[in-house]
Amino acid sequence: MGNKNDKLSVFISLILRHKPEVANIKLDEFGYANVDELIKGVNETGRRMNLNILKEIVSDDKKGRYSFNESFTLIRANQGHSINVKVPLQKLEPPQFLYHGTAERFLDSILSSGVKKMNRLYVHLSDNLDTAKQVGKRHGKPVIVTVDAQKMYEDGYEFYLSENKVWLTDFVPTKYVKLT
Repeated sequence: MGNKNDKLSVFISLILRHKPEVANIKLDEFGYANVDELIKGVNETGRRMNLNILKEIVSDDKKGRYSFNESFTLIRANQGHSINVKVPLQKLEPPQFLYHGTAERFLDSILSSGVKKMNRLYVHLSDNLDTAKQVGKRHGKPVIVTVDAQKMYEDGYEFYLSENKVWLTDFVPTKYVKLT
């Protein structure tokens, strides 16, 4: 994906996850936006996008952030929302361990208060160290905490797997967290 599309992808992520109003659009209860309205709204901000560019952004996104409906008339972010939408999630038993990448500056808070969802609908966890490390790098000097997801599950906590394979839960108490 070219640099121009990278910037458009970040902008689309902002619209579909956090602020649909910046493109003067509305999301339905499941987080879907009308594709034509999204394209029009993005273009009205001075950026240039059409359906082919949008399809390219979605297909090139290595993290699988977005999903179209079958007719390419609706699009949504798969997870990461700070606005309340009902993205369908698959409730599953998690693997033994999951990982949370963060910045070193947040470690004391996590070790004393747990992993909180902050401004998102869920805590985001990955099933591999590489992904967790990449997430941590985005926020500063990366650190990874290991979550005993199996023990949490046995203790009654629910886990969901998003369409793009991000594990989600409401909160991770400190007793299930250790520094990796």
